[in-house]
Amino acid sequence: STKTNVMPPGTAWVVWLDVTLDSVRAVPAHLDHRLSLSILGRDGSVLAQTAVTVARIDTSTKSPVELLAPVQGGTWFMSEGCCADDTHHRRGLAAVDGTLLVPQRFAIDFYKLDDQNRAWVGDPSKLSSYFAYRQTVTASAAGTIVDVQDGVPNSTSLPKPPPIPPIDQTVGNHVIEQIADGVYVLYGHLDPESVKVRLGQHVTAGQALGLIGSSGNSTVPHLHFQIMTTPTFFPTDSRPFVFRQFELRGHVPERIWDDDLGLQPTGTLPVDPATPVTTRHDQLPLDRDIVRFG
Repeated sequence: STKTNVMPPGTAWVVWLDVTLDSVRAVPAHLDHRLSLSILGRDGSVLAQTAVTVARIDTSTKSPVELLAPVQGGTWFMSEGCCADDTHHRRGLAAVDGTLLVPQRFAIDFYKLDDQNRAWVGDPSKLSSYFAYRQTVTASAAGTIVDVQDGVPNSTSLPKPPPIPPIDQTVGNHVIEQIADGVYVLYGHLDPESVKVRLGQHVTAGQALGLIGSSGNSTVPHLHFQIMTTPTFFPTDSRPFVFRQFELRGHVPERIWDDDLGLQPTGTLPVDPATPVTTRHDQLPLDRDIVRFG
């Protein structure tokens, strides 16, 4: 970019870059991050200039892992998914042992909708008003359970955000499943006492793991779902994935955060319908897509 920015003394910046290419064949072996810098005097005069390569990032052309949906049939709102400009997941920096990580960059929050595109009906301060509440969560692939947490209470402040919980309760009641070497699936914010699997258990694709709740850092009931490179949520790296099949039924044009979902005048989401509805194979639903599984 030719844009010039002045960085004030004593500040730190984080630069986020998304590189879009036309095809897999266009992916280079690596990406160099090169900065051109000028050191300015108090009067704005240039005291020195330099250019430095600050990082070389190796790229990968491996296919993303293919998964079944982690929920049973029905219509679902895909919130905070790839590849929006700015969401809690996509740019959620977390400092772990002095290192900045983005552990949720390809995570998706699942909210179930009815046939009128409503996420809730009735009193939004009640868990039972949300269609996602106590929906069954299923294994997206065969694998082995490597971490289980249960007994964390649901949020009692809905529809307002809860107090920030301790780091070990961020995703609340959850299951982490290893499906390949270095590939782990996280199913988070499950209902208390609903987890149906134990540590070390082998599960099959589609097997019930628990029920959706609103435990941990969750404002209203939903499933937090992502692929990780470690069996822990902190630290980890979030990787892309695809679902074997889903119907793309529409898109929510405006940002409605988890924190705001229950504060809307009604539970009806504003949806731009897909024309026509299409069946997608081996794709990742994008941020704010409305999809149907099963």
